[in-house]
Amino acid sequence: MSISPLKEARRAPGSEWLKNHPRFLEQTYLISKRFIAKTYPWMQKLSPRIANKLMVRSEEVLKGWAFNCQMCGQCILHSTGMTCPMNCPKNLRNGPCGGVRHNGNCEVMPDMPCVWVQAWERSQHMTVYVNDIQTLQPPVNRSLQGTSSWANMLDGKDMQTPKGWG
Repeated sequence: MSISPLKEARRAPGSEWLKNHPRFLEQTYLISKRFIAKTYPWMQKLSPRIANKLMVRSEEVLKGWAFNCQMCGQCILHSTGMTCPMNCPKNLRNGPCGGVRHNGNCEVMPDMPCVWVQAWERSQHMTVYVNDIQTLQPPVNRSLQGTSSWANMLDGKDMQTPKGWG
């Protein structure tokens, strides 16, 4: 798999290597999901403001380093081979555009591997979520930008669509 030339300001060395091992990340995701599902409600009862700040900051740091997270508030990494679709220059959430080059690179940024080509290749190495890449995702709700995707998932906000979205 090739290395993404996306802006590396928020990522440390090693993140591409990590993303190229999606089976490990998938297991880490499953453990994290169970842990957060048990601890977040407790944190919310103690101090909702601190719980929210902790969740947002931890995602900014950890997912920012590992996935160049754009903090969309609707993380679907587990469905996209642990590759963030928000790194696509067109922010496409349901697969590649019609402009993927023959070499698998992006039409907008020709030196960059297509995020969706990487997502497909990486998803094929997963065991639990291997077929989730074929699941149609709702459009990005921009009002969730900068919020915790874990909290939004637990609160059900990540699957809600704003009024007027059919």
